[in-house]
Amino acid sequence: MYLGIDIGSSSSKVAILNSDGEIAAISVINLGTGTDAPERAVNEALAQAGITRDDIDYTVATGYGRVNYKQADKQITEITCHAKGVNYLTKDARTIVDIGGQDAKVIKLNDEGQVANFVMNEKCAAGTGRFMEVMARVLGCRLDELSDLADKSTVNVSISSVCTVFAESEVISRLAAGEKIEDVARGAHVAIAKRVTGMCNRVGYEPKVVMTGGVALNSNLVDALSKELGCLIEVVPHCQAAGAIGAAAFARELFEKENNR
Repeated sequence: MYLGIDIGSSSSKVAILNSDGEIAAISVINLGTGTDAPERAVNEALAQAGITRDDIDYTVATGYGRVNYKQADKQITEITCHAKGVNYLTKDARTIVDIGGQDAKVIKLNDEGQVANFVMNEKCAAGTGRFMEVMARVLGCRLDELSDLADKSTVNVSISSVCTVFAESEVISRLAAGEKIEDVARGAHVAIAKRVTGMCNRVGYEPKVVMTGGVALNSNLVDALSKELGCLIEVVPHCQAAGAIGAAAFARELFEKENNR
């Protein structure tokens, strides 16, 4: 059995693959590095698979907090693991859009599903899950309600700034001017979509475009990005755990290589 753990800034994801490369367990906990969430996610995945830690032959850690996970046999970057995970889930993907809690990245894949190019926004919360958390707080709704709220919009409200600090002030001003919260929510999604589209253009994206990360669960944002890019975006199963699945796939390969299997 092979375990992959993706420790992000705001969530911890674990995937376990069996000897045939099939997914035996997936666990996602919405707390990240610096908390007990990585251990909780591991224990939850082990329980799902009906195994113990002693049954795990190899572990690969990825993500922002990977270097702090001492139980791993190896650490591999999230860019490489996301490519591996998406290639595991869907063979013909050529571009990955991954929006995490504190960063956003676009990864271009070659015909073999390996990283050909990537661009990453990690210095600013613009266009990330953190941006959406701030928008939800200002709009007075839960994060998982943003998509349904934006679906009710009938008017295009432009949010010109994607800087989280400036956008928060702009949204407050829009609401004070009498704009409806659903229209402002949609405007925030379009602002993110425009920023991510710029990243896609810089990396030289090609269809098929696949979206991963927790933000991929926001269907209104996925639709907004599809319209900006002018192509359909696919949300893969286990979209939050793509990096962990890739890490588990690497764990399986590394174990078999080291043991000449």
